[in-house]
Amino acid sequence: MLQKNRYSIIMGACYIFAIPSFAQAEAPKNFIQKSGISGTIRSCYFSKLYGAAAENNMDAYALAGILNVKTAPFLGGFILGASFFTTNDLGTHGNNPKHVDTTLMGIASSINALGQVYIQYVRPHRLLIRIGNQMINTPWMGPRDSRMLPQTFQGIFARFTPVSGLNLEAMRIFRWKSRTSGDYYKDNLYYDTNYYNDPLYDVTAVLPKNAGEFQGTLAFGATYKARNANVQAWYYNFYQFAQLFYGSAAYTLKTGAEFFPFAAVQYMREWQVNSVFQKYDAKLFGQSGDVSATLWGGKVGVKIPGGKLFVAYNALTPHAGSFGGGAIISPYGNYKATYSSFITDNLLAFGPGHAWRVAASYRLCQRQIILMVGYVHFNTNYEGKTHGVYLDMTYVPKVLKGFTVRDQVAIDNGLQAYAGRSFIYNRMMLQYAF
Repeated sequence: MLQKNRYSIIMGACYIFAIPSFAQAEAPKNFIQKSGISGTIRSCYFSKLYGAAAENNMDAYALAGILNVKTAPFLGGFILGASFFTTNDLGTHGNNPKHVDTTLMGIASSINALGQVYIQYVRPHRLLIRIGNQMINTPWMGPRDSRMLPQTFQGIFARFTPVSGLNLEAMRIFRWKSRTSGDYYKDNLYYDTNYYNDPLYDVTAVLPKNAGEFQGTLAFGATYKARNANVQAWYYNFYQFAQLFYGSAAYTLKTGAEFFPFAAVQYMREWQVNSVFQKYDAKLFGQSGDVSATLWGGKVGVKIPGGKLFVAYNALTPHAGSFGGGAIISPYGNYKATYSSFITDNLLAFGPGHAWRVAASYRLCQRQIILMVGYVHFNTNYEGKTHGVYLDMTYVPKVLKGFTVRDQVAIDNGLQAYAGRSFIYNRMMLQYAF
């Protein structure tokens, strides 16, 4: 425990020893005025209703808060930051964990964590270097902030902007804090719940309890944004688990009218020989072997004033003799980079196969209501076929800045895991950001 917390202790000490530097940089009063405090208060209720008699219906409620503190720049561009995370079920979980939606906050009655503690150096529009516990947002490693608390990462992050629109990023991650954890650990979502006492939930636990610790991730990326185009390329090395290359490109045609056609393509290739899965003879969908996954996809649509409409397609190629038959390996659970994914269905969970999705969004009532509707269809090798519809509505009142009400409802039918029956997932979230 001491070794695991040593990094946080060092970062906390930076705050203490930096105080004399603040006074040297400028008057304490001005320094405090230029520092910032922000945060969110969030209330969520999730429910899962299964048509299959063998499945347990689940629900969960929780209240959460995040408080962020960031100092004013000192010594030419240094900034200290910290975030405190807390969430509590207010006694609503009940006595039977089988009926709790553990993706919300696990089964603990409360979670308290120092989610972020970092020091960063910034040269505006040119360079950012951040060291410590922090939020990171990339296609296959990000906060997954759709529950009570986001997941955060412990390590070093750097971004360099050589020219306007081009960002070069690099990071080395040593530990992470999952959405249901109160501390940082050297594991991921392929480990079992309570691995080294980490309350991991929503896991794909294919590794034994005595598996060696996860050694973290090295990643590099480049993103370029021009007026009509976005291009990105990424390399991830999830040490001993998988190496991943991901690239995507999108283009919007400016027509001069009130509609703008757009198109996007994506490609992902993943590989690893002698991975940790082979070391422990682990299986996913009953398939073992080296890591080999290939995903590609496309999306076309049109943007109109206040909304958009699009159709998307993804294919995850089967690979015989590979772990999961060609399954995607995503140690931190990220999958939303795939164009066909939505709140209940994605090819990370379902494995090799193909999927398509049609969706539309529109702003109503003076742009205070954001309405999204869609339909998805999946045809996969190991989980069979499923199709579903979803409704996502967000209310953003103008009279109360920072307050939002969001309700998401998805109805699936036919997935093998539901015994061919229906599945209804409802997620209600009230949030105030300040």
